Formats: sequence, structure tokens, C-alpha cells
Amino acid sequence: RLPHRDAPPQFSTPLCPPVSPPPGRGDRRRRMAAAGAATPVGAAPRVGLLYDDRMCAHATPDGEKHPENPERLRAIRRKLDAEGVASRCVDMKAKEAKEKYIASVHTPNHIKLIRDISSKEYDYRRNKTARKFNSIYFNEGSSESAFLAAGSVIEVAEKVAAGELSSAIALVRPPGHHAEHNEPMGFCLFNNVAIAANYLLNERPDLGINKILIVDWDVHHGNGTQKMFYSDPRVLFFSVHRFDYGSFYPCEGDASHCFIGEGAGEGYNINVPWEHGKCSDADYVAAWDHVLLPIAEAFDPDIILLSAGFDAAMGDPLGGCCITPDGYALLLTKLLGFAKGRIVMALEGGYNLKSIANSLCACTKVLLGDNFTYNSPRMQPFESTWRVIQMVRDELKAYWPVLSSKLPDNVPLRSAPSYIEVLNEVPNLAQFLR
Repeated sequence: RLPHRDAPPQFSTPLCPPVSPPPGRGDRRRRMAAAGAATPVGAAPRVGLLYDDRMCAHATPDGEKHPENPERLRAIRRKLDAEGVASRCVDMKAKEAKEKYIASVHTPNHIKLIRDISSKEYDYRRNKTARKFNSIYFNEGSSESAFLAAGSVIEVAEKVAAGELSSAIALVRPPGHHAEHNEPMGFCLFNNVAIAANYLLNERPDLGINKILIVDWDVHHGNGTQKMFYSDPRVLFFSVHRFDYGSFYPCEGDASHCFIGEGAGEGYNINVPWEHGKCSDADYVAAWDHVLLPIAEAFDPDIILLSAGFDAAMGDPLGGCCITPDGYALLLTKLLGFAKGRIVMALEGGYNLKSIANSLCACTKVLLGDNFTYNSPRMQPFESTWRVIQMVRDELKAYWPVLSSKLPDNVPLRSAPSYIEVLNEVPNLAQFLR
């Protein structure tokens, strides 16, 4: 049980994002200085950007079409270059993770499989091996890409924790948050963010990272990450995702709001499970203002690791939600006052190339300190969003007293979309997600 703390300041209209932030909240550097950030007022933030084309070697074995493909990274990099954003960041190169660090969250058999799967030994049984797992493919480049992805998130997290960078973005693939302790799953080979979190907590105590907030805004539940820290009070895990009463991938009951951690970690696992698709900026802002931000203020993390999937973005073929690039920028802006602004973004999902590139570009500009004005259409949250938020607060208020206060009355809300509307939003992708 944690002592009560007041929630951080909220935007003037907590549910419907304002057209522009109120006076005093538009300048990132002023907010950061007030929060005790290492970046002094007037100094340009040092934002690390890690991109390595070697992670594009992981691809389908025979060139089949697949949403998780190398073009995802390339599209993002082209956008950052075209906007002049990449040149303003600190360029970083990928490093392969050492097996002993991966072993902090994965079994020896899991590590051995990923290490060996691209070798000649597996040439004639690689596809058969992949079929044993849930939504996984392998090729000759998978091993190197997986070790690079894990090592890259360690690399940027270490630099941010040490104060060498203000924040950082790791453009990595394959993604990681579905990977379980003992097997790959859901396009994910190693759990990159979990490996980095364990590295900071257990391998580098000299960096002073004792509490980590992991925010997972990928449209799918971060099942692997949740299980790895389910009893660890040093990690506050927050996942907002489509649940659809257990029918949305990964179709596991532990994505429900009722799963809050166990033992010493009870109360430190937070799920905000949407009941349907088409959730937009307003729904996510409501979850931030009424669940995540008050708890983050009480938890007071030393660093934030962001499992940055962009498959809840408008137009994504798998997600069926409607977050705009400005919406993602606003969500990120709301996190900057915590952990002295030390945020590490690690790419997870996101399969519409235009949406993922525009959304990550908008987030990069926020980290660089560009003035941000919210220009997307004003909307109201769904009625179901308000109901889910209330259920989450009721489940957690014994552990976080700041959630005990009553939610505002007379809030304008939207009716839930029809089943047909949601069904039409996402095509049948059973060939990829099974």
C-alpha cells in the first residue's frame, strides 16, 4: 500500500484533448526543469536514435507478404530523414545482447533456439519449427536480428539511465512484448523491453535505477512483459489494449483488469482492456488522466520504458483503433514530467507504414523539445471507455488511494460502435495471427 499523493496537473478538459495545451504546459524544457530534469533550461535535449539495417534481415523465409516486415523500419527512417528529425538526434548503432542478459528473462532452451535457428542446421526444418509456435516465422537473418534488437534496447536504456542522453528511441525488430519466458510468440522472438529492464535493475545498480515504469500502448496486450514482472514491485507495468472480452489477440484472460500482480507485486500490474475497436485519442487520454498519470505520480519511477507499438493508429490493418500522430505525441507529452523526462521508446507493433512513420516522427519531435500543439479533431470517449476506467480504478484503489476519488459526472460520451463497424475495420488476418 502506498501513501496518497495528488495526481499531476491535468489538461483543462481531461477527457477531450484540448486544441492546444493550457499556458505553461506547452514548453517541454520548462516542464522538465520544474520536474528536476538533467537537461537545463535552454539546452537542447540529447535524444538517441538507434537504427541498424541489419535488423531488416529478419523476414519471411520465401518472401511471403507479412505485416511484420523489414519495410516497417525503413519507412520510419525515411520519414525521420525527410523531416530533418534524424539529423537532430544522436546516432546510435546496434549491439548484440549478451546471452547472460537475455537469460534474466528467457530460458536456456529459448535462447539456444533463437541463437541456432538461422544456422545451416535448421535449413530443412526451420519452417516446421516455426509452426510449433504462435504467429512466428524464421529465416537466415532471424538470429542476428533478435540479438541485435535485445541488445539495442539495453544500449539506449543504459545511456539514458546514465544521463548521457535525455531520452532515446530504439527502432528495433523483431518486436518483443509477446515473447514469453520459454518461447517466442506473436511476431516476437526475445522480450526486448523486459531484458533491458532487468539489465538496469540487476546488472547496473550503480545507475540508481530502482523503479521502472513500463508503458505498453501497443494495441495488443503485453502478455510476455506482464508475466515477467508479475510479482516484482520494482516494475510498474501498464498495458492499454484491445481485449474484446478475451477474443482479441493474444486471446488470454490475463489481459483483463482483474490481473493486478501477485505477492510483493500485487497492485503493480495495470491492464486497461478496451471492449471493442475504434478507440481514439480521447479514449487513450482518458486512460492516461484517470489511471496512468495518478499512479505514475505515486510510484515516482526512475525511468520509463515505453513499449511503443503503433498498431492502435488510424489505418492499421491489425488494430482497428484510431489514434492520430498528434494523439501519440500528446500521450508522450503527458509522460515527460515523470522520471526527469528519462524515456526510452522501443518499437513494438504497427503495420500501416504511413501511420507508423508519421506517429513515430511526431513522438521524436516531442522528445526533441519541439513546441507541441494538439490539432486533431475533438472527440469524446466511448461509454465503454468510461466503464472500463471505473472498473480499473475500483480494482486498484486499495493499492493506489489516489484512485479513490469519484470520476467526473455528466461527461459527454459516445455510444459503442456496432459489431459490424468493428468487424469491417480489421480484415481477416488469421493467416498471420492464430
